[in-house]
Amino acid sequence: MKNLLIIYHSITGGSRAMAQALAEGAAEEMDAEAGIQSLLLQASEATEQHVLQADGYVFITPETLGSMAGLMKDFFDRTYYPVLDNINGRPYAVLVCAGSDGQGAVKQIQRIAMGWRLNLIAEPMIVCTHAQTPGDILAQKIINPGDLERCRELGAAFASGLAMGLF
Repeated sequence: MKNLLIIYHSITGGSRAMAQALAEGAAEEMDAEAGIQSLLLQASEATEQHVLQADGYVFITPETLGSMAGLMKDFFDRTYYPVLDNINGRPYAVLVCAGSDGQGAVKQIQRIAMGWRLNLIAEPMIVCTHAQTPGDILAQKIINPGDLERCRELGAAFASGLAMGLF
């Protein structure tokens, strides 16, 4: 049985919607592919045991002040050393719900993944909400259907790749 771990943090709902869409795509593929299961967890709930038991990872975070969200960083802080050298070579993907370019959050996660020696299986997906004013930044986010479909497709592709042993 292959396990896909989807870890996310959401402040205004955008990252949560992206994570749920990705999980739906993975679940659709799991119906067609035997031997795959996924686990969708908030970053604050994820532990080193979850990381060790997974065969692949998707990290989803909002962009916060040009960086990944603090609770996503907390997840990495809590799990980094306990799993170091035990997950080398496993596949991962990154999704960011951004108000601007999201590159800071992507770079932070990629640096951590490089230390874990993970393999990036898709270009980082950045969904830009263009929220720039305090009111827009703090407002609940609605992700457009096209971006949610891209999330679903990535979930399906990741689950399928795990099932086929591509990564």
